[in-house]
Amino acid sequence: MAAGNHSTVTEFIFAGLTDKPELQLPLFLFFLGTYMFTVVGNLVMITLIGLSSHLHTPMYYFLSSLSFIDLCYSTVITPKMLVSFVTEKNIISYPECMTQLYFFLFFIISECHMLAVMAYDRYVAICKPLLYNITMSYQVCSWLIVEVYMMGLIGATVHTGCMLRVVFCKDKIINHYFCDLLPLLELSCSSTYISELVLLCLSAVNIVAPTLAILGSYASIIASILQIRSTEGRSKAFSTCSSHILAVTIFYGSLTFMYLQPSNVSSMDQGNVSSVFYTIIVPMLNPLIYSLRNKDAKVALKKIIEKRLFCIKPAERIMDHRNNSSVTEFILSGLTELPELQLPLFLLFQGIYMVTVVGNLGMITLIGLSSHLHTPMYYFLSSLSFIDLCQATVITSKMLVNFVTEKNFISYTECMTQLYFFIVFAIAESNMLAAMAYDHYVAICNPLLYNVIMSYRICFRLTAMYTLGITGSTIHTGFTQLFFSKANVVNHYFCDLFPLLQLACSSIYINELLVLGLSAFNILTAALTIFASYSFIISSILHIRSTEGRSKAFSTCSSHISAVTIFYGSAAFMFLQPSNVSSMDQSKVSSVFYSIIMPMLNPMIYSLRNKDVKFALKKILESRACS
Repeated sequence: MAAGNHSTVTEFIFAGLTDKPELQLPLFLFFLGTYMFTVVGNLVMITLIGLSSHLHTPMYYFLSSLSFIDLCYSTVITPKMLVSFVTEKNIISYPECMTQLYFFLFFIISECHMLAVMAYDRYVAICKPLLYNITMSYQVCSWLIVEVYMMGLIGATVHTGCMLRVVFCKDKIINHYFCDLLPLLELSCSSTYISELVLLCLSAVNIVAPTLAILGSYASIIASILQIRSTEGRSKAFSTCSSHILAVTIFYGSLTFMYLQPSNVSSMDQGNVSSVFYTIIVPMLNPLIYSLRNKDAKVALKKIIEKRLFCIKPAERIMDHRNNSSVTEFILSGLTELPELQLPLFLLFQGIYMVTVVGNLGMITLIGLSSHLHTPMYYFLSSLSFIDLCQATVITSKMLVNFVTEKNFISYTECMTQLYFFIVFAIAESNMLAAMAYDHYVAICNPLLYNVIMSYRICFRLTAMYTLGITGSTIHTGFTQLFFSKANVVNHYFCDLFPLLQLACSSIYINELLVLGLSAFNILTAALTIFASYSFIISSILHIRSTEGRSKAFSTCSSHISAVTIFYGSAAFMFLQPSNVSSMDQSKVSSVFYSIIMPMLNPMIYSLRNKDVKFALKKILESRACS
């Protein structure tokens, strides 16, 4: 083709993983959750190694570098990939594409060599233990890290330099979910001989050379281990390498399949799936692999949690179980011990509960009876009202007893039951608000496709947020099989996680880890979904020229924004703060908002600011009056 027939491409369009509409939302939620785990896991690993002095060894020095690389190249790929699931066309400019390609290659090549360096470290530790401190000195480790990043820098610069010389045709759809070498070369109109030659040579160097280094290291390691006579010694030696072997197998397996296969169109669909493993799944798995299978990391994490997050001294928990009695009931301390406030608070919260019941039942009934409210938006709203009604009933009814009795007793079984259903509905509400934000996004940003995207089947799947609530609640409650001492006064007005954990005399390490992980996941993932939805909504609204149009679009979201702000603000304050005794009094006040006030406010927020609801209510009242 003559050079004059070429056009300069200024932007590309990602084809993404799939073009099936019904898979867009599930994949968006899956990869968003995966990315959140990746960010949290790798940041925790880096922080943990930095704060724990006994982890300041070459092995963990390399592991923290690996976590940094995983975090960076996952961030280079995943956020842009997520856009393809919520927009009709995922467009990326030419400079942005080349930038993404450059940093992706830099970090992916660095990871290849980092895994080889970690294998060499294991070789020295097992085969030459007496010379380990000399061989793996601080200076040597620093030079190895520099070598790793230099290889990444050289490889990325050479590859990107060759790609900048390639001429692209009018066909600008990249058959991938990010700017990678093989999909870009397929779009070229100029000769790609040099680029393919460089790709073959450097891919072989960056995959084959580190692989040989790893194989050589483990060949020597296995030979040394087989010479150990005791079974326990061999098992211990193998266990130190198992995490690294697992990470290497997943990473190099998918990478080899992607880059050392024929570069043709038919193989690219397989390449997409393969590349998901080393660009998205591996960065998430590495912190899990190296922490769950590593005693040092688990001990360090436990110490950090106890000292810095929960502020509970180990000595307070390590008690002789023979001096403890099995608790069969708890006493809820309530909101206040002041006698003069008991009656006013009883009347206040009784009134709030009555308004909550009437308001949410009224909303559910109104939506059920009004045919013009049978839309996805009000379908979600009726589900939210049901959740609010149930959550308020679980908490408030037992709380009111505290104001009219000297001691508010609750049996162990009742306490665990209350905890279970509270968590079910709290998690369900968190994710339901995210589903409602997505509904607003589709209505404003893709109005012509609204009925297709938000079909009955999709809406039904979105309201399966109860499954997330049940899963989270089952995990939390299932691991609350703790041993409680004679101190059975729960410093709260209902059975919540933190107050119960404070009474435990047995180890609560797993519980603390689950609270931290699941609370962050259920709050941050939903919050990010809401934030992403409203980012696109605001962008679309700002493109509306008329002031009236912008005002109307904003008004459809104002009720939901108010509800989200109150709920997530109080929930985040409660669950993402240090769980110590001094903060529990603040937490009581905070938890009043999302467990009692919020269920009352939601029907008011969504009815007083909603013309459709007011019209439906007026119509029903008029029809009843006439009859």
